[in-house]
Amino acid sequence: MEMLINLDVDDLRKAIDFYSKACGLYVGRRFGNDGVEMLGAAAPIYLLLKPAGTSACAATSQLRTYDRHWTPVHFDFVVEDIEAAVQAALEAGARTESPIQSRKWGQLAPMADPFGHGFCFVQFLGRGYDEIAEPESG
Repeated sequence: MEMLINLDVDDLRKAIDFYSKACGLYVGRRFGNDGVEMLGAAAPIYLLLKPAGTSACAATSQLRTYDRHWTPVHFDFVVEDIEAAVQAALEAGARTESPIQSRKWGQLAPMADPFGHGFCFVQFLGRGYDEIAEPESG
């Protein structure tokens, strides 16, 4: 099974610029004026032009907003140098949500992009998540 990531944005040019500078992604394909495929991550990221104030979907009365919003789904970018990644993202227009956090498995930097989407930079140290993983019992 493949996984594709879709992000609604209200300014496609600004989104391309942000994800290029902040995460090192590059344009793979363009879909007219309404979408762009960004490559360079483990899964392609599709930036989809959706104006603010339009209906989010037929199943809800919510309208799209690009202020910082919370959702239980976000994505992590695994990086080699978390401080450099955070600095590049800030220069591209991201916001930090807290200082870099140290964990047994590595470091985590909670961020938000210019469109209100949350994401994190993760730098694994030692054995990464294996530092905290427990064998499956059963």
